[in-house]
Amino acid sequence: MSELTPETINCAEACVNGCVLGDRCPNREYRAAAVKFMNDTPLDQILQIAADSYPKRLLASIERDRQRAANPPQE
Repeated sequence: MSELTPETINCAEACVNGCVLGDRCPNREYRAAAVKFMNDTPLDQILQIAADSYPKRLLASIERDRQRAANPPQE
């Protein structure tokens, strides 16, 4: 396996149990913003944001599925 660097890492796979790069993490600024948001936002408000976004995400998923069905990959 190749060495994990900020340029080569896939954080979605490598960091499922926590950041593996520590101070070299390419997403440090976003992590800090997320921690600040979680600390400064009441849980009820976070849950409302999630609930409000669900219909939008569901419709986007349905539209993606329709487009895939209408335009199957060509071999």
